[in-house]
Amino acid sequence: MAQPYDLPLHELERYKPELTKEQDFDKFWEKTLEELNRVPLEVEMTPHDYPAKGVSVHRIAFRSYGGARIEGWLAMPKGKGPHPGLALFHGYNWAMDGNLHDTVNWAAHGYAALQMFCRGQHGGSQDTTIYSNGGPAGWMTRGILSPEEYYYRAVYMDTVRAVEVLASLEQVDASRIGVCGGSQGGALTLAAAAFSPIPVVATADYPYLSNFNRAIDITPEGPYGELNEYFRKVGGDPEIEQQAKRTLSYFDIMNLAGRVSCRTWMSVGLVDVITPPSTIFAVYNHLTCQKQISVNRYFGHEFIPRAHEERLRVLLETIG
Repeated sequence: MAQPYDLPLHELERYKPELTKEQDFDKFWEKTLEELNRVPLEVEMTPHDYPAKGVSVHRIAFRSYGGARIEGWLAMPKGKGPHPGLALFHGYNWAMDGNLHDTVNWAAHGYAALQMFCRGQHGGSQDTTIYSNGGPAGWMTRGILSPEEYYYRAVYMDTVRAVEVLASLEQVDASRIGVCGGSQGGALTLAAAAFSPIPVVATADYPYLSNFNRAIDITPEGPYGELNEYFRKVGGDPEIEQQAKRTLSYFDIMNLAGRVSCRTWMSVGLVDVITPPSTIFAVYNHLTCQKQISVNRYFGHEFIPRAHEERLRVLLETIG
């Protein structure tokens, strides 16, 4: 198995790099939220015959940022509501069957669970942005030379709309909604908590999209490497790299941490070679809300049983 390669734990616990926010950071996001708010809340639901007792399942679609149609799964307990809600976000291009069975499992725990498909990655979720620059395979460099065009601008807003859709359902108690995900989904969990006042709890496993400057320098494996491949593709041009890193700063979860006000639980594996532990502590140590982190010495970018039980307890304590 892999061994720790990042900072030792005692250094991780105090690792708090300087934020990389541009001066117009908050203004950029307020403008983006205003653009989302101009898109009407439109929801479609189609029943899905799932072989399980006590749970109803629907394919759901809603209108989001830029007018894009975003799809997902909605699974709810059949008992009398309203039920606490969970908005779920999947990993980077990783959601077999759209995480249908995982979504149903959350409903079996008593939650109205909405699994959002990231635009362009899964299902029929539309990526409507027109990008001015090319890049290697994947989504990490789409629109990377412009904050207005960057792929995750729309995806972050999709998380906000997913939470709004969940809160709008009559079977859901809008005062008891949480957000949940791992890796890319962990980043989207924290983005939703940063941009929406609705969630009262966020649980994020080893969140991605954080402390980009360090991630580019040290990450051994995984999609952060798309950034390095892009810089190779442009011949290591320092001006392009500077421009790209400026764009990434708007989407760095570390820079959004101060906007999160709900209770937040995170996990980290100290042998994670896809989301380096230091990049995760960079987010955690910038959070100012009620928070806790599950540190797991012998685990990496994977399901961590002990951490999952901790998450279940946090959710039970916070939203029921």
